[in-house]
Amino acid sequence: MLPRTTLGDFELTIFSDGVYQLDGGTFFGVVPKAMWEKKMRADDKNLVYAGLNSVLVRTGKQTVLVETGIGNKLSEKMTKIYGQPAELIEQLSQARIAPDEIDIVINTHLHFDHCGWNTVRSGNLLLPTFPRAKYYVQKGEWQHARSRFERDRISYIGENYDPLVESGQMELLDGDREIVPGIYVRVFPGHTQHMQAVVFESAGQKACYISDLIPTTAHIDLAWAMAFDLYPVETIKSRKKYYAEAIPERWLTIFTHDPKTPWAYLESDEQHRMLARALSSPRA
Repeated sequence: MLPRTTLGDFELTIFSDGVYQLDGGTFFGVVPKAMWEKKMRADDKNLVYAGLNSVLVRTGKQTVLVETGIGNKLSEKMTKIYGQPAELIEQLSQARIAPDEIDIVINTHLHFDHCGWNTVRSGNLLLPTFPRAKYYVQKGEWQHARSRFERDRISYIGENYDPLVESGQMELLDGDREIVPGIYVRVFPGHTQHMQAVVFESAGQKACYISDLIPTTAHIDLAWAMAFDLYPVETIKSRKKYYAEAIPERWLTIFTHDPKTPWAYLESDEQHRMLARALSSPRA
């Protein structure tokens, strides 16, 4: 059953491309295993299982999909490393949502586990999975992906986005921007320099798909950054900035990689420790 809630006049539903495996040490960076394993258990190979959460938002006028998971185009080598559950399209189908019903697709950044279903192969062609949709990502993120730096080039697969940019179906943004009324993107550097979060606002209520700035509820401590983060000091600054708004204004935070808790309200206790209060929501 799919987690679902309302936010003012908006309806939000969590869809998933499944779960995939990551090295626990990489997922938690410099945090000792004795600490992080209290929050997320690893198997005998030190692998943890991360979610691939997308959120579908119905505004009453548009249907917006944030993030498209790993997809089904990984190489055999990458599939052996990460797995390739490829469940998103089937989940949408089971909910009776056809690809051509999606009006807008927003990618927070272009790592392969966030935009894999942007496109599909058809013979020798790469076609948009969501043929009617306008896609959005930050221009700086796309430029970084195209640079193929040794540090993180494995994270980028051009087939997921280059055909969309070339056709004009993907719009490259330059900073914070309202996409449609009540849905806007904000750049929060850290994981990558140009990663964007997606904020939803309706009838005085707010939610935010915070992406890899805070990938799971186990990462809410300011210093618990991933080894994947290119700019860990910026991650801390961006989290502080986010918490300064999200906690007092009671934003619903949506986590991209939490396999059990896709959304929660964040709080700070008297000792300034971060807490996540999971949302109890109706399920579709």
